[in-house]
Amino acid sequence: MSEALQILQKYWKHDSFRPLQQEIIDSVLSGQDTFALMPTGGGKSICFQIPTMAKKGICLVISPLVALMKDQVANLQKKDIKAIALTGGIKSDEMINLLDNCQFGNYKFLYLSPERLQSDWILDRIKSLPINLIAIDEAHCVSQWGHDFRPAYLKISSLKTHFPTVPFLALTATATPKAKDDIITELGLQNPQLFQKSFARKNIAYMVFETDDKLFKIEQILKKNQQSSIIYVRNRKSCLDIAAQLRSLGFTATFYHGGLSSKEKDKNMQLWMQDEAQVIVATNAFGMGIDKSNVKTVIHIQLPDNLENYYQEAGRSGRNGEKAFAVLLTNPSDIAQTENQFLSILPDKAFLNAVYKKLCTYFQIAYGEGINEQYSFNLNLFCLKYQFPVLKTYNAMQFLDRQGIISLSQEFSEKISLQFTIPSKEVIRYTSLNPNDEEIILTILRTYPGIYEMQTAFNLPLIAKKSHHTEAQVHAVLQKLKEKDIIDYHAKNNDSTLIFNEIREDERTISRVAKYLENQNTLKKEQFKSVIKYIKEDKTCKSNLILNYFGEKTTTNCGICSYCITIKSKKTNFAALKNEIIALLTIEELNSREIQNRINTKSDDVIFVIQELLESENIILKSNNKYTIKS
Repeated sequence: MSEALQILQKYWKHDSFRPLQQEIIDSVLSGQDTFALMPTGGGKSICFQIPTMAKKGICLVISPLVALMKDQVANLQKKDIKAIALTGGIKSDEMINLLDNCQFGNYKFLYLSPERLQSDWILDRIKSLPINLIAIDEAHCVSQWGHDFRPAYLKISSLKTHFPTVPFLALTATATPKAKDDIITELGLQNPQLFQKSFARKNIAYMVFETDDKLFKIEQILKKNQQSSIIYVRNRKSCLDIAAQLRSLGFTATFYHGGLSSKEKDKNMQLWMQDEAQVIVATNAFGMGIDKSNVKTVIHIQLPDNLENYYQEAGRSGRNGEKAFAVLLTNPSDIAQTENQFLSILPDKAFLNAVYKKLCTYFQIAYGEGINEQYSFNLNLFCLKYQFPVLKTYNAMQFLDRQGIISLSQEFSEKISLQFTIPSKEVIRYTSLNPNDEEIILTILRTYPGIYEMQTAFNLPLIAKKSHHTEAQVHAVLQKLKEKDIIDYHAKNNDSTLIFNEIREDERTISRVAKYLENQNTLKKEQFKSVIKYIKEDKTCKSNLILNYFGEKTTTNCGICSYCITIKSKKTNFAALKNEIIALLTIEELNSREIQNRINTKSDDVIFVIQELLESENIILKSNNKYTIKS
């Protein structure tokens, strides 16, 4: 038995490796630079963890994902394997102690972000460590053609000069052929061994359904497949709304988004992981490091920005090898609407410049100053003060963060969450008795229609502005309502941490990174076009569309996607369907949904026949929205 397999069995309790893991480990152990392209769920971390355990020394793991670093360190520590992550918020004294532990304490793994390598003193300390392997996770970030380019990754190649005999292992789950070539060049990989697992997930049926009633379609899917499911949405409000609607339909549903506290995240996650909730409704903040084998269905109800993210999120289904479904729901207005929204929140150079200057003004940073200054930051207040659109500003600040100009913590949790705990008629009665509070309360109810059903994130500056009151006045009304047990009210810290990593140089700062912004915007537009092609292309297997996007050429259809099912299904007998609908309506009046529920036929065909029967005046639509036979 090989040493690598013994380590796998001892620490990970697995009897055998997954495809390509053994080959990648052997390549690394032989001292070769190695590139591994393994889709989500392929077990990438094993590929650097096991060779590190087999050799003396420590593995340097470079990753941009703080949550994933913490998760992997925690999992290694549970196995009594010494591991450390140098994440944000660690003070210099503590960092010195951690690096001392790496040097003298028999540690096996040191995780850090690529930005940490830009600190000369940290780089000097790393040079003195007994590094046996350098693993670059999320390696697509090094490529300007990757979907999350970070210039700090470009400096990783300099480690080659300090560790000329140490192998590099580049790992990614999603890279197009163009991005793959870029990664190898930019990391300076020398004659790398290339390992690429096919992107094909033969047990996943990729489905695209056009529907005017997405909630009804979700209800049908979840009733048919009652196992564990994920529903991905674009924003936090949709998370809460969809989860509440599903609960009202009798499903066990919870939700997950970046604004929840750690305690709430863990609680909701465990409900889903332990199958106490069938469905978790989530933003893309959910999923990294999640490995639940029995997910039957992943549903996207809004268009993803790119196929890279869609493939990763859809790939969280069917990890047990059983048939699973990746469903994308769309309607005719989605593409134009999403495209407009998508383009409207892409910051250009002028907007980036404006945001950067206003940030410096906001914190009173003079030209030529500001380096290493740290501040508490509230995104909503900042955008309100300068009349900036929130999402576009957030994207601009994310870009500045990726360029290393600023460092920004990602938690934009709302300062206040609240829920009305008495019936709406009682709230109206209260406003009639307290006319001074009426305008503020009505503004809250108009802005947050779901506030009776659930705890709702609350934007204090927005309500103050819309109700023409000061924030202090709004706050006073909330306190009064809380004291009278009219609302359940929670105040939370809304401040993120913002660090300026460079001196203020205005246009010079922005001009230096503008070319990256232009490239990224061009790439994002191209990626979104690929999403539209995936949806609209109705003469190609959906699985093949995804494989071709990632550079795999195949002409063999999967046989289980929405396209393949359409070409295999028998032609609908419209005459028989017409007679069946007429027979139903002869007995009782029904609406279109009730007809669909009683007939085992595609909903599109049912709607088509109903339309024909209306046009031929065989049936009529009554004022109660139900169909009946024309007398």
